[in-house]
Amino acid sequence: MSTVIRKLSWSKLADPRVAVTISGLGLLLGMLVGATAPNEETLPLRLPFSHLLPSLGHSIVAPVMLYTGNVLACLGLAGMLWAHSQGWRPDPRRLLLVSAAVVAVMVSLTPVGSSDTASYAAYGRIAALGGNPYARTPQQALGAHSLYTLAVGTQWRTTPSVYGPLATVLQWFAATIGGANAATTIWVLMILNGLVFIGVGWLLLKTSDDPIRATLFWAANPVLIQQLVSGGHLDTFVAAAAICSIQVARRVSGKWGDVLIGILIGLACGVKINAALIGIGLAWPLLRRHEWLRTARIAVVALITVVVQYTFYGGPGVVLKPLINASKQVTWPSPWWFIDEIGKHAFGASVGTLSLLTSVVWPVAMIVVAALVYRRISSDQPREVVAPFAVTFAWIIVAPWVLAWYTALAWVTLTQVPRNRMTRWLTIVTVVLAFCHSSGGHIPPTQ
Repeated sequence: MSTVIRKLSWSKLADPRVAVTISGLGLLLGMLVGATAPNEETLPLRLPFSHLLPSLGHSIVAPVMLYTGNVLACLGLAGMLWAHSQGWRPDPRRLLLVSAAVVAVMVSLTPVGSSDTASYAAYGRIAALGGNPYARTPQQALGAHSLYTLAVGTQWRTTPSVYGPLATVLQWFAATIGGANAATTIWVLMILNGLVFIGVGWLLLKTSDDPIRATLFWAANPVLIQQLVSGGHLDTFVAAAAICSIQVARRVSGKWGDVLIGILIGLACGVKINAALIGIGLAWPLLRRHEWLRTARIAVVALITVVVQYTFYGGPGVVLKPLINASKQVTWPSPWWFIDEIGKHAFGASVGTLSLLTSVVWPVAMIVVAALVYRRISSDQPREVVAPFAVTFAWIIVAPWVLAWYTALAWVTLTQVPRNRMTRWLTIVTVVLAFCHSSGGHIPPTQ
């Protein structure tokens, strides 16, 4: 792999014009998939710009276009990063503007590669009707024949919300605007997601030590645009709160800075609980420096922020129950999927035993991998960004259930870490996960 990368890094692919062109083609193919909805890779509905072209239906053309687009996006991203390392210095403001134009079109296309946005909309509709999306499933609360329920992936129609209370508020807001029209609710969610994505790009442009690198890693990253914006995933919001907390940790000192960090981490956990990884990453260097009081202050404020949010939907016990149940699932290509398959078929182990083993061992494995990544990055880099990246990247590698859009946390933290070899591996992992889970909401291989 290293030999291939070295050869490609000095090929025509590292020409900025070639790299940008390939990136654009990759994004265009992904957008055409959304524009020809409904098809094998999209939700069974149409957003405004998806009315402009005829549907591809169940044709194999849509998957071929999407997977080809993923490969081109990966090559384009690699080419732009190689060009940058060899002296290319594009105007990051222009890159952000171009990205904003692409995002403006993309948010009006049917979501591609996942049915998550339909689940968001259904949970929002339940909340808008006065129900509790953590206690009732879309099928129970809305009916099996509701347009909201029919848009949800078949596996998730009988699953309560696994997202945080702040995510539910966002979903409720969109559903309040959309009413009985599921497509409108999803469109609002897509617009909000696109605005946050560009907002993070603007923040990185203004606060990063290397704004060009940060912009290439986020706003101009075709792989990330395809996964986060085209898919409409909430991970964009988690990444936004995460980078805000990291930038505050780097720039604001004193007790009020710690309080603000805690609030931001708590709000991020109110979207998705995996945002706690950022808290672990920020606590790591503090603990190494024996700053016990600061660590405790941030942790307490974050915990209070989380608990306050959760009380609106019955408390942590109610809100976290669906998430705890879902956390027992294992998906391809997680290493635990292979262990589970070997355990079941070679040794006859029960699902419960394997699930318990996985839940105990994978956090330990994550810490070990994070420590290895942490040591591989130069010690003269700011620990407030190196540690969060190490933890989030390790989580992507060893967690039982990981999808391509989960890498948003690792990408947004990597924007602040100077050049290192982890970039290539994060790119490869993201694209591999995209190949494995660009399913349009169909059931992935799980146990």
